Amino acid sequence: MQEVQQDIDSFIEKVKEMKKAYVEELHNPLPPEEDDRPASSEIDLGGNKSYMVGFYDLYQTVIYDVLYDDEIRTISLYGSAGVGKTTLAKEICEDPSIFECRAFVTIGPKYQLKEILKCILAQVDPDCDKLLVEEDGEVLSKYVYRSLNCWVLYLIVLDDVWDLQVWHELKRSFPDEEEESEGRFLVTTRSREVAESCFAGRAFEVPFLDKAESWNLLRQKMFPSPQLEEVGRKIAELEEVGRKIAENCEGLPLLIITIAKLLSKADKTLEYWTKVAEKKDSILSEANEQISELIKWWSAEGFLERVQGRTSESIALEFLRELLSKNVVMVIPNESSDGGIKNYGLHSSFWYLSNREAGKNKFSYNLNTRADGLAEGIKGQRRLCIHNNILFGIKDVYNSIASTSTVCSLLCIGPHHPYPVPICLEYLRLLRVLDALTIRFYEFPVEVLNLVHLKYLAITFNGHLPTFISKLWNLECLIIRRNLSTVKSHGNSSYLPMEIWDLRKLEHLQITGSNLPKPREGSFLSNLLALLDVSAQSCTEDVLGRIPNLQKLGIRIELPLENVDLEPFFCFDHISHLHELNTLKCVVVNPKITLSEAVDPIFPLSIFPSSLVKLTLSGLGYPWEEMSKISSLPNLRVLKLKCYAFRGPKWEVIGRFEFEALRILLIEDTDLVQWTVADDYHFRHLSCLSIKHCYKLEEIPANFGYRFRKIELVECNPLLVNRVKKFRENWFELYEIYYRCFPLDLHVDSSCDDGNIKS
Repeated sequence: MQEVQQDIDSFIEKVKEMKKAYVEELHNPLPPEEDDRPASSEIDLGGNKSYMVGFYDLYQTVIYDVLYDDEIRTISLYGSAGVGKTTLAKEICEDPSIFECRAFVTIGPKYQLKEILKCILAQVDPDCDKLLVEEDGEVLSKYVYRSLNCWVLYLIVLDDVWDLQVWHELKRSFPDEEEESEGRFLVTTRSREVAESCFAGRAFEVPFLDKAESWNLLRQKMFPSPQLEEVGRKIAELEEVGRKIAENCEGLPLLIITIAKLLSKADKTLEYWTKVAEKKDSILSEANEQISELIKWWSAEGFLERVQGRTSESIALEFLRELLSKNVVMVIPNESSDGGIKNYGLHSSFWYLSNREAGKNKFSYNLNTRADGLAEGIKGQRRLCIHNNILFGIKDVYNSIASTSTVCSLLCIGPHHPYPVPICLEYLRLLRVLDALTIRFYEFPVEVLNLVHLKYLAITFNGHLPTFISKLWNLECLIIRRNLSTVKSHGNSSYLPMEIWDLRKLEHLQITGSNLPKPREGSFLSNLLALLDVSAQSCTEDVLGRIPNLQKLGIRIELPLENVDLEPFFCFDHISHLHELNTLKCVVVNPKITLSEAVDPIFPLSIFPSSLVKLTLSGLGYPWEEMSKISSLPNLRVLKLKCYAFRGPKWEVIGRFEFEALRILLIEDTDLVQWTVADDYHFRHLSCLSIKHCYKLEEIPANFGYRFRKIELVECNPLLVNRVKKFRENWFELYEIYYRCFPLDLHVDSSCDDGNIKS
């Protein structure tokens, strides 16, 4: 047992060394002593095709574009480091069907134009005079031009391009489109901006492998002869834990292959592999959060410069898209399927690098253990991130945090702690951000009222907010959650004081199920853009009229346990007057799902404002015929229907131009059986369809056709799953090849299926 543990520790150290080297490559791709190295032109595949796992459709699409699409000259592959861009480009370059004249050149962040030209010339004209290598860039450029112009068709692969400058410098070395010689260019880059800026081109993102593809790659590298009976038995024995190891690699082919090499040197035993799988935190780390939280933190910290006429969210999303385009952060799949950027994440390598640099520069500091709280690194930190809330209960750690008076942000993001712990708020007078949603407070922490710089406050407690909350006059975001054990009455359930109307800088207010108090004369919250989880009784004309710029509204409707009362739904009479409203979420928290039939509409859906872009309905139980009332909303792009929002066996879309602007549709938990669409004029822009827990639905409308970019099925009728799989099989030939559409992503998660599908 001791020997096994030593082997495991040795394995972990190897992976740590590998990860450190990978991080260094990300942080400083070329060592100083190698700045002047020549561009690489070596193509070494070693005959190993297993690395193509997960890329077959993309491979075929790019090959088709190179060979047959005369309108496309440049194809770009972009994605994170280690995701397989270079290998895919090499496979394409070596494909027998590709033109005889081809060159593969690795550029890098610090390139030399002369070396690139020498590499291209050496491949397209191997017999050129060796003395040419000593010529300057101008001469080499002319010789490259002449050599390429001798060929009717040629392919140039520019691998690892960091910016567009190299492309602009090289263009004059390639024959123009008017010449008889016709060139194709394949570019790989980590930057989406670079990929999409190449002229007359098409860009493809090389995605991370999903769980099934990750295991397939690991299995192929570990067991090259699966047909052997003994090997088959070993695969069956190790599959479950092997899938876990592959999952821990976070979809990076390079990391999977490297770990496979390490595993191949050790005993292939269940005990050993289980130990490796359990060491995830030692091998890889990941940080992910919701974009909405990130934006509010950035705003409270003052990172977002105020621009007149623009919201904090729009400014933050602009920054985030720039990070996404450079593949620094990645979008993490989430259950909402709203098509926007909802969850973001840092891949383990970037997380490691960011965490190290943030601590070193006193930008932020993570506390996971007692040792972290007592380390010298905590001194002078501006932001503390607590991953284990129990640390507040350890006296010496508590004192260490309390002595860090420079802290302006305190984020308690560890697992939910069901009991109160002492937080040293009285010592952290400079706090601008306090997020303690994962800590339960029995009473409101009065120390908060002295934090006059506070802009962001998020806590969980079951009491009433004190009247002195108005002292926090800088507050921009207030989130109050209730403990799950709280029982609400159907009378006046407000736990907010009248003074909430004095917080004039509030932009975001989230109050689980509470009534807003009746405003005083002259009270206005003109800066409030988001009001979430408010009770239906609060949405009166008097209240909503004093929040004139409201853009997001979330309403919780709690039906009486006995006779249905129509009063909670009167609020919708006033929503139509919110002309800035773009997002509306209406949830019946205790829907009558036991009823066998749809209920009569209690309020007309036709009163929703035309400004709505995103609409979520849950628990209403309306008949599907009522859908026609919202189908004409001109700006509606995202529609989510959850928990019997509509019910009945049949939904017929037969009107004229229904849901013209809709891009994303989610249908979850309903008894729908048949869904038909009369013609192609409906859902004209629908690109993402997500269907979850619809056990009776048999098929999706066949005439949706080439509009789709993504279909997601989660625990649905096996008949529906099989028909959509067949639909996907016909997609490549019919739409990607004939109509030149974008590839279709199909995700199937079903307990009746052999495994997840991603195409």
